[in-house]
Amino acid sequence: MSRIHIKQFAQEKGQAEAALLLGMTQGGLSKAIRVGRDIYVTQQPDGSYTAEEVRPFPSQAPAKRSAA
Repeated sequence: MSRIHIKQFAQEKGQAEAALLLGMTQGGLSKAIRVGRDIYVTQQPDGSYTAEEVRPFPSQAPAKRSAA
């Protein structure tokens, strides 16, 4: 199994084919790359591809305090 960043995966396969292989739209793939999401694609032993995003935990920003 090889693991590469989604940007490199899209460069190698082309965005349309990469999106098809990941089961998503080309627009969704383009946006993920454009905003710099940290997503890695892994080729499975059966030849299919999966992707997972690496995010800090907790991933949500702290709640804002309201001025009372």
